[in-house]
Amino acid sequence: MAGNKVIVTIAPTGGMALPGQSPHVPLQPEDIARDVYNCYNAGASVVAIHARRPDGLATCDAGIYRDINTRIRSRCDIVINNSTGGGVHGDMVGTGSNGYPEILWEERVKGMEAGAEMCTLDATTIIASYGGQELLMHTSPSRCRELAVAMRARGIKPEWEVFSPTHIIQDVATLLAEGLDEDPPYVNIVLGVHRGFQGAMPYSPRVLQMMVDLLPKGCIWGVSGIGPAQLPAAMNALLLGGHVRVGLEDNLYYRQGELATNVQLTERVVRLVREMGFEPATAAEAREILGLPLKSAPVRPDFAVHHA
Repeated sequence: MAGNKVIVTIAPTGGMALPGQSPHVPLQPEDIARDVYNCYNAGASVVAIHARRPDGLATCDAGIYRDINTRIRSRCDIVINNSTGGGVHGDMVGTGSNGYPEILWEERVKGMEAGAEMCTLDATTIIASYGGQELLMHTSPSRCRELAVAMRARGIKPEWEVFSPTHIIQDVATLLAEGLDEDPPYVNIVLGVHRGFQGAMPYSPRVLQMMVDLLPKGCIWGVSGIGPAQLPAAMNALLLGGHVRVGLEDNLYYRQGELATNVQLTERVVRLVREMGFEPATAAEAREILGLPLKSAPVRPDFAVHHA
């Protein structure tokens, strides 16, 4: 961590929650952009964006991402990170070439085409259980490499997203050793989604410590705690020198039985970051910590790096 500065990431939407689960999840571009701006004003410096179709279901459509990105950039200079994971419904789900229900690869890769500074790179192959169906998320070693090469060619910094120790010591370590990211690599450790994602790890202080210990040298990292793990995982991350993420993508509740808003979750974690003796990074400071823009980056679209 650079000094005492902590990157606070807001993940406002995700690719799973439906309107019936919470009225506070922003689904359409203007709603997402407004929510992100409010969270930026509350102290968030990075936004992890998932796109939704007009019917509220998941998509990685580059046009929808670009609409969201442009609306956000017209308001503020928060670091924009578009997902290449997509979601578990909508455009993202179909039948793969092996006949198995799958989160479609050809849809996922569209997430790189909207000019964002960062994109998630899920160095993971998992089975997601959702709505009574099992969905393969097939990110083989060759597909991990394809994403990393494509991001590098576009000047996009990967957010290496990992759910288990094997994701760190196999795919991430291998691709970093091949030089497919600029220093410092940024790893998002996702914990607490093990009931829905086969191969994922639960959150505990010991599990987080183990995964941090396995990170390749020079990595910076943050943690996404899912559901009730969100707050303790964030505080644990601060103790271990990491960064934090909150938002309705990961957790719909402020406390048991009380639905949250993205702004509430951001305000609370920022308050606790300061109580722990740290200070939330500004967007400019987050870029410095993350090494943005990349040295190899081509000329970005106007909305990609604009300082409000």
